[in-house]
Amino acid sequence: MTATDPALTALAQGWCALSLLHGKIEAHIERVLQARHDLSVREYSLLDVLSRQHTGEGGHLQMKQVADAVVLSQSATTRLVTRLEDRGLLERYLCPTDRRGIYTDVTGAGLKLLEEARPTNDTALREALDEAAKNPELAPLVRAVETLKAPVPA
Repeated sequence: MTATDPALTALAQGWCALSLLHGKIEAHIERVLQARHDLSVREYSLLDVLSRQHTGEGGHLQMKQVADAVVLSQSATTRLVTRLEDRGLLERYLCPTDRRGIYTDVTGAGLKLLEEARPTNDTALREALDEAAKNPELAPLVRAVETLKAPVPA
C-alpha cells in the first residue's frame, strides 16, 4: 500500500470523521457539565467509574486501571484524583492487604454530585448526537453509536 492508496485514504477519512464526532460530543457535554455542575467531562467520568466499584475481591481499581478507564496517563489521573479529593468528592486510602496499593473511593458528596450530574450528562449526550446526525458524514457514525451495547464484564 502506498500513501495514496484509496483504502488508506478512506481509512484516514473515517478516522477523521470519528475524531470529529468524538470532539463535538465531548465539547458539548463539557460545556453543559461545567455550567450546571462545575464538573469537567474527565471529572464526571472518573466519578462514574469509581462509583461502580464494590467491596470484596476485585472490587477496587488500581490507579493504572482507573487511568485506562478514563483514558488518561497515570500522572494525569493522579492529578485529577487530587483535584476531586481537594473538593471532597473522592478519598484515598491504603489497600488493607497490600500497603503499596492505594484505593480511591467516591465520597457521599461525590455520589450526590454524580447523581445530580448524570441526567445532565445523558441529555447533553443525546443533544450532541442529534446535532451530529444532521451532518451526512457523521450520521452513519451516530447510528453506529446508538446501536452499540455496553460490554458485558467477563
